Amino acid sequence: MDFTLPPKVDALRKDIRTFVAEEIMPLECERANYDDHENIRPDLLEELRGKAKAAGLWAIQMPEARGGRGLSMAEMAACYEEMGRSIFGPVVFNSAAPDDGNMMVLNKVGTEAQQRDWLQPIVEGRVRSAFAMTEPDGGAGSDPGMMRTRAERKGDRYVIEGRKWFITGAGVAEHFIVVARTSDDVRKGLTAFLFYRDQPGWEIVRKVPIMGPEEHGGHCELVFDGLEVPAENMLIGEGEGLKLTQIRLGPARLTHCMRWLGMAKRALEIAGDYARERSGFGVKLADRESIQLLLGTAAMQIEIGRLLTMKAAWKLDTGDFARKEISMAKVQAADALQTTVDTAIQICGAKGYSQDTPLEWMYRYARQARLVDGASEVHRMVVSRFLMQEGLDYWSWP
Repeated sequence: MDFTLPPKVDALRKDIRTFVAEEIMPLECERANYDDHENIRPDLLEELRGKAKAAGLWAIQMPEARGGRGLSMAEMAACYEEMGRSIFGPVVFNSAAPDDGNMMVLNKVGTEAQQRDWLQPIVEGRVRSAFAMTEPDGGAGSDPGMMRTRAERKGDRYVIEGRKWFITGAGVAEHFIVVARTSDDVRKGLTAFLFYRDQPGWEIVRKVPIMGPEEHGGHCELVFDGLEVPAENMLIGEGEGLKLTQIRLGPARLTHCMRWLGMAKRALEIAGDYARERSGFGVKLADRESIQLLLGTAAMQIEIGRLLTMKAAWKLDTGDFARKEISMAKVQAADALQTTVDTAIQICGAKGYSQDTPLEWMYRYARQARLVDGASEVHRMVVSRFLMQEGLDYWSWP
């Protein structure tokens, strides 16, 4: 494995870093620049998105024919990390969840008509999207096999009944992907469908309050009460919903890791700068062994996460599903983010606990990382399963 970036990609990475530092980070310190979701205010977002497009930094995960830069997963890892250094960063470049994962899966499995009508508007930033899979207690969560929402075929349409919740971005989404049960078959019982916001037969019943800042559109609870979806809006085919979730969620989990590691690096940068400046009892904090141990441990955990993420990205680029590699990266990156932000707040003291830095925002945001797209315990189970199946081959060299 050689993780050397091609000169063109490294130049793009540096351009993103400069854009983040000069155009986005300065907005974080003014509370008037935040919306009700504690994310960047929509009018400022649109202004910055225009600048990102003009700079050639827009939707870099998409093929050039769609207006992107055609980056591989490994190349995305380096660039998404730079975007993640700002709490406002990824959404500015159209590389934030859930649009990011929806674009990638539609680009892989959508028909030509679906890509034209459903994907391209998201790529161009004309609409936002959501992925509706998670259900209330007793339904699908980390285990899609528990799906309760059902889709019954009636002629050339499917009628959907059920309930979803914690659907990220649903409050502003225009294009939706919903996964529903079409049979009781264990492997072929789920099907994915596309639908528009303005279609009758469904509604958002509430925005679920959460402890941390959130993506635009919040995390919503949806009720389906007779939503009719034409058969041509089915993705892949009937009974292929589980396959679609696997295609979508693997890369989406990994792009979360890429962004989280950028945020963790930023937190450590803030703590390091403070430690170099702050003195106590005649000694700089950076010169105290206790602080050096905290900084060094956090730096190592971030680097472990980066290497696991890059290895998983490399395997995806070879055509592998990289399930165990993605699970390892997901656990490590989530832990590294939460631990690093906590460490940074400890080093910065009261300043870190205040809103004078983005650390308190990061701290509340970081807690979700061990839950979203599969809890850490589930991913550890995946890793254990591979270990039991492969034995010593678990550690085989490529």
